[in-house]
Amino acid sequence: MEHEILPPMIPLDFRRYETEEGLQRVTELSDDLCRRRTVRQFSSDPVDPAIVREILRAANSAPSGANKQPWTFVVVSDPDLKRQIREGAEEEERKNYSGRMSDEWLQDLRQFRTDANKEYLETVPYLVVVFAQSYGLDQEGNREKHYYVQESVGIACGMLIAAAHRSGLATLTHTPSPMGFLARILDRPENERPFLLIPLGYPASDAEVPDLPKKLVDEAVTWK
Repeated sequence: MEHEILPPMIPLDFRRYETEEGLQRVTELSDDLCRRRTVRQFSSDPVDPAIVREILRAANSAPSGANKQPWTFVVVSDPDLKRQIREGAEEEERKNYSGRMSDEWLQDLRQFRTDANKEYLETVPYLVVVFAQSYGLDQEGNREKHYYVQESVGIACGMLIAAAHRSGLATLTHTPSPMGFLARILDRPENERPFLLIPLGYPASDAEVPDLPKKLVDEAVTWK
């Protein structure tokens, strides 16, 4: 395009390792991430906001379609907002458990011992509510197209969860569907849709998780 201004090209900041060191590094990371578990029993112990900021800095570095970065992370620590979010989530979950979800779905959930009560939404020091931007807005308020929004936001959430675990914090991927109440409570703009509600904090000292098997890597991977 005439007079188009493109960003400058810069050298790639990349570190290549010898095979032995590369294998050691990824094995250590894999071992650590394989210890990660979804937690539903949280401590009220405070978390340094600097840790939360670094977790979100990692998530914010995720790749995205055309680098549009179609996400917003809303960090909630205000007790009143957490209470409102709990009330909204429990209202939707009561409807889910009492009729919206199929018998098969409810049976699959039994192993997690879950129900409509979500007290951890008030106990945990932080709630990170992830919003997906269906489109962007430029400085004049004009719409900008976003690409691969769901995929991009999903990758960012995965990086957030991994970074949280790496920092010694626990998470839960909570989707109290439908989640429209989150946009209302948090006063989000029209172009943002709730994507994921992530409690973030330390697990309770007596936290337990179900003993569930994971697929072996050779069951999940096909080599061609």
